[in-house]
Amino acid sequence: MTQPPLFLAIDCGTQSLRVIAFDLQGQLVAKAQVAIDDYFSREPNWSELHTHVIWDAVCRACHQLWDESQLDRSRIAGVAVTSQRASIICLDENGEPVRPMITWMDQRRATELPKLDLKWKAAFKLAGVDDTVNQFLQDAEINWLKQHEQSNLDKTHKVLLVSGYLNFKLSGEFKDSVGSQVGYIPFDYKNHQWARKTDWKWQACPIDESQLPQLVSVGTELGTISKAAFQQTGLPEGLPIIASAADKACEVLGSGVLAPHQGQISYGTTATINVIYSKYIESVKYVPPYPAAIPNHYCCEYQIYRGYWMVSWFKQQFAHFEQFKAQQSGDSVEALLDQQASKIPPGSEGLVLQPYWSPGVRYPGPEARGAIIGFNDQHTRAHVYRAVLEGIAFGLFEGKNKIESKSKTKITELLVSGGGSQSRSALQLTADIFNLPVKVPHTFETSALGAAINVAVSCGYYSSYPQAVEQMCHIGETLLPIEKNVQLYKRIYHDVFAKMYQQLKPLYKVLKKLS
Repeated sequence: MTQPPLFLAIDCGTQSLRVIAFDLQGQLVAKAQVAIDDYFSREPNWSELHTHVIWDAVCRACHQLWDESQLDRSRIAGVAVTSQRASIICLDENGEPVRPMITWMDQRRATELPKLDLKWKAAFKLAGVDDTVNQFLQDAEINWLKQHEQSNLDKTHKVLLVSGYLNFKLSGEFKDSVGSQVGYIPFDYKNHQWARKTDWKWQACPIDESQLPQLVSVGTELGTISKAAFQQTGLPEGLPIIASAADKACEVLGSGVLAPHQGQISYGTTATINVIYSKYIESVKYVPPYPAAIPNHYCCEYQIYRGYWMVSWFKQQFAHFEQFKAQQSGDSVEALLDQQASKIPPGSEGLVLQPYWSPGVRYPGPEARGAIIGFNDQHTRAHVYRAVLEGIAFGLFEGKNKIESKSKTKITELLVSGGGSQSRSALQLTADIFNLPVKVPHTFETSALGAAINVAVSCGYYSSYPQAVEQMCHIGETLLPIEKNVQLYKRIYHDVFAKMYQQLKPLYKVLKKLS
């Protein structure tokens, strides 16, 4: 009797790389995980990684999967890559890294900027987005490389995102999915292709199109596992590689989101709220929606740039006692902090946090900083920790309001995934702040599941994405809002949080100049 198929996802996040096999019902059959913790910083605020670390993690994770799960590799119908966004890799003609990868967390800035045509400059000035465009020019890694490492840029044959690099290592071809193109690259987000030659992005990010990979539509075959990749990973030679999408887009699909009334929150390193549309909608003006993990669809996103990184920041800076206690008890530091946060009343007894430790692309503004107000002598570290969780949720609630305003569609269903979805306190306060039931997917690995759904549909095991979602996405639990908490959070949001930024903005501008 023929064994049922399995769908393999390679999920390269910021903190780890996972290789995961799912079955036809979306159940996790086998998983291997390798930590990625070799980031380094040669200058303040830089973040780099030796590119080979990622491919090494793929090879190690695959062999771990074969050794520990005894997985029958003949059952694997196909494989797809989903990965972190906006990290840049430069390869030479032999496919070898020219320099370390510049990660999405890197904050270096170019100061010698390319010149834009006068017509574009006039249009941006008229639209009031000069600062946003100037920030794009500064942030684009290509401009920094042209200014500081022209010799490395001269050696660069291909400029790839992490997904493009992994797809190249697996197939031997410089191809990448349309769904993975999120970064400072000349991509046309409306038409899902490289920008037209007349587009301003080619001036803002001066690169030749020949240095970019061939784009493949989401949900189609991108290539097959090469002999070299088989020898290094053990993945079956000739196995189809299916074009998937970036990690956040795959999380949306893997959470079961298909319609505009469904909001999907990802409590990851970057915290986001996403809604999927079949038409192009900008939740924040001039910030484009990125490609969804469903062909010809868009993910309309609002993000808290550092998001649940703030939990790691808090843990490293303030939770030394909990770290010691975790070593003694075997519990995680996050679990101990969550226990403490659950004992703090909603609203953190008057402590309110604005979660802009790092500003986003356009909103709230390039001068943005974080703030905590309302301290008195009764507040403890546990209050601050709960205020962090509440501040992130308040920020995403603000994003929900902006998305609804632009789309004219109410979000009536909320699904939450990502690392923060393992916190009961975070889930409950999210239900209370949004005043919506919070649905938690049956698996924590929603990004990998989204990629597996791409494989399942592409290989013909399901005739459509709605059919695949119905069979492969399930709700693990649902948390309902608590009415008295809803009313309290409404007052905090409207009377305090929603007013904080404009009140503090002049001070943020001064601080930016001073630092």
